[in-house]
Amino acid sequence: MKVAIIGFGKMGKSIKKIAEERGHDIVYIADQDINVSKLKKAEVAIEFSIPEAAFKNISICIKEHIPIISGTTGWLERFEDARKLVDDYKSKFLYASNFSIGVNIFFKLNSVLAKLMSSHKNYHLDLQEIHHTEKKDAPSGTAISLAEQIIQNSDYKSWSHPKQNKPNDIPIDARREVGVHGTHIVDYRSAIDTISIKHEAHSRKGFALGAVLAAEWLEKEKNHGCYSMQDVLKL
Repeated sequence: MKVAIIGFGKMGKSIKKIAEERGHDIVYIADQDINVSKLKKAEVAIEFSIPEAAFKNISICIKEHIPIISGTTGWLERFEDARKLVDDYKSKFLYASNFSIGVNIFFKLNSVLAKLMSSHKNYHLDLQEIHHTEKKDAPSGTAISLAEQIIQNSDYKSWSHPKQNKPNDIPIDARREVGVHGTHIVDYRSAIDTISIKHEAHSRKGFALGAVLAAEWLEKEKNHGCYSMQDVLKL
């Protein structure tokens, strides 16, 4: 598989290493503006850039019919625009706030637990995320995904950061600490007990491997459309 990497920070470098280990060719790396003629050499693009550049990068790939994987967070106010472009250009796009296989299993657990807890009003919900100090957005895209899954499966209506103490609101506690790759905790607390689920990343390798696996899956997918890691993992 011929791969373009868009965004060559720590994640981009990890993706390059794992893609090459899995026998793929890195035919183009873009760390600034995209050179479309070089991009066209790729069969799939993997995009981990910055929020300000993500939609433009994704749009270029969609319009050039290069299947595109993106893990950049902080740009999702334009997601429906990207979805429309996919339909207009009959392209393929896969977005995930987190490509870790473990996190996506965690997402499934979160949805199931939210549904189970929705009728138990004596429990108070807390959601916490901890990341390294270099992370630009807060709360994390993963934490927002967790909150949105809970909203879909319960009576909660919204999420907030920082905590606002509004009715039916999920408070997200976002912390930044040196050397933390990513920890997410969902707690349901009552006067009697606490039910918790937690995911803790030990390195970036899980995120990079998941992104490469997603790229392999999307490159083979025959139908155009917007996809997620739930499709890749058949969850």
